[in-house]
Amino acid sequence: MKAYPSVRPAPPRRGAQSLTTIFAVPMAIGVISCIGLISALTGDGLRDMISWVALVIPIVAIVWAMRTRRC
Repeated sequence: MKAYPSVRPAPPRRGAQSLTTIFAVPMAIGVISCIGLISALTGDGLRDMISWVALVIPIVAIVWAMRTRRC
């Protein structure tokens, strides 16, 4: 049989991960988003700045994930 040069071997699998390891970052992003939404609805001034920072974090995470997946 002929070996095909364009076929790559599968990457090695990681070990088993706990649910805490898998869902820690998505849960943190969700909690930060909730804090941002609540602070935006409950006040002005400093709370508006907190909400902007908290609500930008999920957008930054999405952009980061999309860029790292393409490379």
